[in-house]
Amino acid sequence: MLSIIALGALLFWIGAAYVISTKAVADFGGEYREGIASQPRYINPIIAQTSEADQDLVQLIYSSLFSFDENGKLVKSVASDYKVEDEGRRYVITLKQGVKFHDGEELTADDVLYTVQAIQDPTYKSPLRANWLSVEAQVIDQYTIAFTLKKAYFGFLENLTVGILPKHIWETVTPDKFLLSDYNLAPVGSGPYRYYNLEKDSSGNILSIELRSFQNYFEGEAYIPKFIFSFYPDQETLLAAYAKKEVLGVHSITPGEEAQVREQKSAALYEIAIPRIFSVFVNNIKSKPLAFDEVRQALSYGTDREAIIREVLLGKGVPATSALLPFMDGFASDIETPHFDQAKANSILDEAGWKKGDDGIRSKDGTPLEVELTLPEWPEIQKTAELLKSQWEALGARVNLNQLSAADLQKNVVKNREYQALLFGQAAMLESDPYSFWHSSQKTDPGLNLALFDNKDADQVLESMREELNPEARIGQYKAFQEILARENPSIFLYSPTYLYVVNGTVKGVNVKRVDNPAHRLSNAHRWFIDTKRVLKKGE
Repeated sequence: MLSIIALGALLFWIGAAYVISTKAVADFGGEYREGIASQPRYINPIIAQTSEADQDLVQLIYSSLFSFDENGKLVKSVASDYKVEDEGRRYVITLKQGVKFHDGEELTADDVLYTVQAIQDPTYKSPLRANWLSVEAQVIDQYTIAFTLKKAYFGFLENLTVGILPKHIWETVTPDKFLLSDYNLAPVGSGPYRYYNLEKDSSGNILSIELRSFQNYFEGEAYIPKFIFSFYPDQETLLAAYAKKEVLGVHSITPGEEAQVREQKSAALYEIAIPRIFSVFVNNIKSKPLAFDEVRQALSYGTDREAIIREVLLGKGVPATSALLPFMDGFASDIETPHFDQAKANSILDEAGWKKGDDGIRSKDGTPLEVELTLPEWPEIQKTAELLKSQWEALGARVNLNQLSAADLQKNVVKNREYQALLFGQAAMLESDPYSFWHSSQKTDPGLNLALFDNKDADQVLESMREELNPEARIGQYKAFQEILARENPSIFLYSPTYLYVVNGTVKGVNVKRVDNPAHRLSNAHRWFIDTKRVLKKGE
């Protein structure tokens, strides 16, 4: 009997050692279904920028000359090589040979040229057009294309991350029919997954789109043969579907939804850095008190960013004190920027002559310290605004909140710059180009300079930065720009929320760490696999 027990114990420890010393090994098979609270409209790389569902599908169905890796770094994709000539004004791109579209046709330089020209043509209504206005594209041969710029621009290669359209399909579609084409919902690309099927309900709402792995994908066939997106009317319905295991992944969740997701013990939560910065943009023309440097500086020192992150984001975010974030290229950590110091904020206002009245509100020369803060009706933003109101009123300011629908805000407020202070978020790039957000030429729509910042020194730095191709030289320019912002306080920077992505723990290979755009989390999806078995590690 003793020998039997001993043998059983031995087998137990052998088994335990086996489990400990094994790892998941990539293999073909399985099915992955992800849910998103959205509806696809244009699965088309040149017009997909306004819908996260469209962008996700484009990421898998189309390929591009360049793409981003799991660290947000630019890498070659369809491009096999490139040269930069004429002091950064000419880019010559060599394409890989034998890259196939899903219908079997070969991808060539003519397809790249067609895609670029469609973006440049205003009749196609591409949101990307502004990035290509001063670029001339020329086919050199079947596998070579050149781009000539009027001025050197360090970030030009990022323009080439757009998916490539098949010319032989889209040239038959006239510009006036471009948005209405069936190919926008049954696309043909050259990415790791091909369109297979679309399911609708009786009302015409799209329930799901099924993709199948493309066997001739130039980087190798995807491990997971079926990649399905399911679409839900709202986040609540989506999370209920995840709880019932109808989907294995959720496009994104808020910090407040994390506990609900964690109830599924198999859930793997990925916290991904993404360069989205929420700030209070100040319009000095519309607000007399905010035109004073000391007021903007005091409000910034009177802002408890850590408290906002703790109470609004439940700790899932990082403070923002400038136009660049700590995980973005070019961030200068040695610049003194406003941090929460209520005593200093009060001292700044006192010394500048802003006196408190009997009602507790400060004023100077008859001008009360009163601010109207405009914001969209988003729960996260609303809670942020309430905290700001409390923090700033503790300094002696009167803060009036003006909440508007997202559509109303964009159409009647942001576009026309009709606000005193605007609580809003902006999406930057990991390798930041602050020009469109801060150059004085961008103060009017469609420019993104929401603070109406107009500083000649900043303009000069931003212009020089764009033409500087040496990354080491740009570091000094980034720092100079951040020093100007720290001195001028054109905005009150708040925070950057962490992007929270949920995937069932059986899905392996999701190694993304930071992205410019949520869709880029799928950049290596063809290397994901379903963990269905375990094997002994080599050498163990």
